[in-house]
Amino acid sequence: MNAAPSDSGLDEAPSSLADVEVHRPEPEQLELKVVARLYGEPMVQLPQDLYIPPDALEVILETFEGPLDVLLYLIRRQNFNILDIPMAEVTRQYLAYIEEIRSRNLELAAEYLLMAALLISIKSRMLLPMKKADSGEEVEDPRAELARRLIEYERIKFGAQRLDEIPQLGRDFLRAQVWIEQAITTRLPEVHPVDLQSAWADILRRARLTQHHRISREELSVREYMTFVLRKLQDRRFAEFEDLFEVERGIPVVVVTFIALLELARESLIEITQAEAFAPIYVRLAYQPS
Repeated sequence: MNAAPSDSGLDEAPSSLADVEVHRPEPEQLELKVVARLYGEPMVQLPQDLYIPPDALEVILETFEGPLDVLLYLIRRQNFNILDIPMAEVTRQYLAYIEEIRSRNLELAAEYLLMAALLISIKSRMLLPMKKADSGEEVEDPRAELARRLIEYERIKFGAQRLDEIPQLGRDFLRAQVWIEQAITTRLPEVHPVDLQSAWADILRRARLTQHHRISREELSVREYMTFVLRKLQDRRFAEFEDLFEVERGIPVVVVTFIALLELARESLIEITQAEAFAPIYVRLAYQPS
């Protein structure tokens, strides 16, 4: 039954459910699986030239350093006596471990297979009845050699762990290095005015202790004492600062001699040096004859 058109000008309604067209997504569109994402974009199929190495994802729960390490782990984990190893149980567990690594790395399993053969051999020898030797001594336990190797390996492994706990250069700490630039020429300490002042005060103190009460008037020339100092240094490589003063002649002579030394140093005719702080002060001519 068709519906009458409405006054609002709308389209005619469908006459039946069959006339209604429902747009459903295709099943393929709903079942698309995102296999990977590249830079955030989903990928629904792998590239044709993609290469995934067989060991791209490998989870190793326990790592061992060789067949002896595996045997020692199995023995210590179950608290077996290393001198009385239950060969049947240990061999069974060892072969189960070998079967796992054979499926992943056949070359790595070769060394472990050799130990498996040794375990089977020991197990077979233990099944045979024990026979005494011709000398009457007891036959050695087939497990003795294996126990000895395990004990030696455990000692070496324990020692290696103790050595690894010691701090190592480059792994646990770094050596501090300080570069100090050394000059080729020897640099002597500089003489400061305070040093001269201290030496001058000491000379004045000694002059007061040795002076005599004398009343006299004497004209002293600074130039004359400059010549006196130069003559005193003429034939000497150097002289001590205190030896250049004639303390016994009194303070005026000491003062004039000191002024003469200052004038000679100002005119670069003498050099005043000191090896280190509080060391004696030496005076020498600025020019030394060759």
